[in-house]
Amino acid sequence: MISLTLLFFFCIFSTFSASIKVHTAGPRLNNDKVYKYAYTTEVLIDKPRGSPEDSVGYKISSDVEVNLIWRNPTNKDDQLIKIAMKNIKVENINLHPQGPNIFTETSAAQLLGDTNLAILQRPMLVQWTNGKVKTLYLYQNEPTLLTNIKRGLASLFQVQLSPGTVTEVDVSGNCKVTYQTKKNQVTKNKELASCKISKTGFTNSNKVLGISNKETSSTVYRIDDDNLKSVLAEENHVLILNVYETIAAKVLCRQKLELKSSEAGPKEVAGKQLSNVVKTVDPKYVATPLVADQVKSQCKGCPLLLQQWKTIRKDLEPENLSKSSAARSFLQLIQSLRRARKSDIMALLKSEKDDVLPQLIDAVTFAQTPDALEALLEYLDFGNGSRPLLQERFLYATGLASHPNESMLRALLDKYKGKIANAEIRETVVIIIGALIKKLHQATGSELPAVLEAKKLILDGLQKADKPSDVKIYLLALKNANLPEGIPFLLKYSESGDGPVSSIAISALQKYHISFITDEIKKVMNRIYHQNYKIHEKTVRTAAADIILNSQPTYMEVKNLLLSIGELSQEMNKYMLSVFQDILQFEMPASKLIRQVLKDMKVHNYDRFSKLGSSSAYSGYVTRGPDSSATYSLDILYSGSGILRRSNMDTFVYSKNTELHAIQVVIEAQGLESLIAATADEGEEDLESFAGMSAILFDVQLRPVTFFQGYSDLMSKMFSATGDPISVVKGLVLLTDHSETIQLQSGLQASAEFQGGLAIDISGGMDFSLWYRESKTSVNNRGAMVIKGNITIDSEFANIGMETRLETESSFNFITTVKFSSYPFLVCMQMDKGAFPFRRYITKYEKLPCGKSYVSRKGKVQTMMGSELPLHQENSNMCRVVFEEQQDSTDSWF
Repeated sequence: MISLTLLFFFCIFSTFSASIKVHTAGPRLNNDKVYKYAYTTEVLIDKPRGSPEDSVGYKISSDVEVNLIWRNPTNKDDQLIKIAMKNIKVENINLHPQGPNIFTETSAAQLLGDTNLAILQRPMLVQWTNGKVKTLYLYQNEPTLLTNIKRGLASLFQVQLSPGTVTEVDVSGNCKVTYQTKKNQVTKNKELASCKISKTGFTNSNKVLGISNKETSSTVYRIDDDNLKSVLAEENHVLILNVYETIAAKVLCRQKLELKSSEAGPKEVAGKQLSNVVKTVDPKYVATPLVADQVKSQCKGCPLLLQQWKTIRKDLEPENLSKSSAARSFLQLIQSLRRARKSDIMALLKSEKDDVLPQLIDAVTFAQTPDALEALLEYLDFGNGSRPLLQERFLYATGLASHPNESMLRALLDKYKGKIANAEIRETVVIIIGALIKKLHQATGSELPAVLEAKKLILDGLQKADKPSDVKIYLLALKNANLPEGIPFLLKYSESGDGPVSSIAISALQKYHISFITDEIKKVMNRIYHQNYKIHEKTVRTAAADIILNSQPTYMEVKNLLLSIGELSQEMNKYMLSVFQDILQFEMPASKLIRQVLKDMKVHNYDRFSKLGSSSAYSGYVTRGPDSSATYSLDILYSGSGILRRSNMDTFVYSKNTELHAIQVVIEAQGLESLIAATADEGEEDLESFAGMSAILFDVQLRPVTFFQGYSDLMSKMFSATGDPISVVKGLVLLTDHSETIQLQSGLQASAEFQGGLAIDISGGMDFSLWYRESKTSVNNRGAMVIKGNITIDSEFANIGMETRLETESSFNFITTVKFSSYPFLVCMQMDKGAFPFRRYITKYEKLPCGKSYVSRKGKVQTMMGSELPLHQENSNMCRVVFEEQQDSTDSWF
């Protein structure tokens, strides 16, 4: 019985053994044979969802001969093999019916040159152990591009026959790969994002304006009788602009190695040491890393800086800044500046006139190269107060920089320690230092020495500041820096500071992520709103309420806020009521809890929800799409006398679960009641007459602008006013700035550059007429935007690429008119989005050094209709009355 059982298991084992290979460590080559393969590698560039026949690209094909040179006497799976490319061709992939097929009738020798062709066909030696490429042997000083192509071919021999996840080195770098096996087939999936390889490039510090890269790589091996029968590899790189996914590009790379035949070959070389065998074959061979080297590309035919400037200068004159040509020329200028030396930049700055110098300062700053920074620091003399406008433009551009480095922060710290003649410029330096702290922390995630020093400057400055003006500047810097360790200072000044100081401190807290808003912070905000310890201005109280409602409020916090309506001043009652209604209609996070509270009839009753007033809060969508959306919100708070107290307009952009505070314009006024013999609200009886504007641009708080301060200043400006708006921000901004190299597994290298330029002009004003008993505030936003994406593969013997470009020009205006000739006052708010063009262009090309080229251009132009953005119904009713009164006054005799 036992013998029958043993016999049964023996038969089972014999059958199982016959179904698998005795040798499972890795593929092998047989002795004295040459294996002849057909090899092709293709590279294509197109839109992510473009049809294959519309793409541009080329393929390299060749015969490949592989034979065994030496086998380790102590380990039969340790082999030295020779791989040689022969009969190399460079050909079209797609035939272009509408244009020339530039690779036809062009030989590889003509494209590469005889010398380079000979180098590419020179055999390489590979130590192949258990299916893994251990060492690659090439001649020294072979051209980098040709070496990388050989590395791409050698990397196809990197395989293992057992399933599992391992770290593996090939032409793409040190990568995490997963093997799956099925009969005589092995599939290798490479996680390209894990590949560690030396790269150049940079990207935006903010993800909304940045680029997403979707990468896949899969290689399928077919192995019979321990021999590689075929290898099929494919990788895809899709680059997408997060905020607008139409700006995108795809690079596709394929490799195919297929065994065609085998025949008798040279004898195996005897020897014990691999190094001696390699010297015997050819002493010129040296061990070479399998990871690709960076190919240094040079811009051929690119214009010099001064030549470029002459062709685009007119586009950057002040009167042209709202046109798309200004943004387009701005991006071209930045490319030239990044190639320029310090001496060339200095010569250009010194040669220009005042009308274009501010725009030139913007461009040089956004170039963000060491030469550009050194030239600016030498040209802008902060110790001389003669050019504050240029110094301010440099500082704002530095704060808005797409990928600032430690040198930029160090330069500002050094300037702060030195002499700064203009007091406002000194304040701006401190505010922008805060912006760089946040951006550098986002980019590196570590504490750089300059960042630590800058943090200390701001926090120590807050501790030592004794004048309200100094406190406000350091609070604005802290608002930009978003430092968790600064929260105790913000709480202190929120509750104990005077009105303007408290407002800035609370607005700084509003910029923190909800995870930082602790119960302690909310307790302070509740004390401020409910005035437990002291009387606060209503601008401070409403800002505190905003933090509570946007930070996962409790049931009782919401209930207490609602119960306060009816106990407040008239306009604050109306404002808080509008805030709750806005949260409900816009479905904000707190809306579900508010609905629960409103089930209590003590809270939800006619008396509470029928309060009159002109103040309001409203939110809506500017645009809403599958890849991104943009919202606007408008909060208006009036004093009891009907004069504007605060106007707050915000625009946010959302994409990829991140947000960008694109624009905020706040206009504040106080102490104007005496002009119309009105009574000031509680806590605001002794406020000095003041009006000013504060702005946030792309998450960076700018230095506030004062319209007037003090009664005498107000009267002088009323009589000397020209009616022209005051410029808050005017200039050029580099929105998107992404550059990277993509190492393809064929050995070729792709370059991707995405840039977005904005020419912007934000202005605002406040007109106050005692004669007509009318006030009008206006915020005017005009701008032009150009976003372009360039992806190229420049292999010296052929250049292919695609450029996709988006252009638009737009205007966005907000006007508030208050008529206080009768009571209650009439208030009309208007938010107008002007009609704007929307242009998109796609250019694809293939070019050869000899001048032959294929170019495909397509474009689409649309005009988007303008509209008045909706606000609440009460505002619409009020605007009708205001316009009727204006019409009546126009028809009168006087």
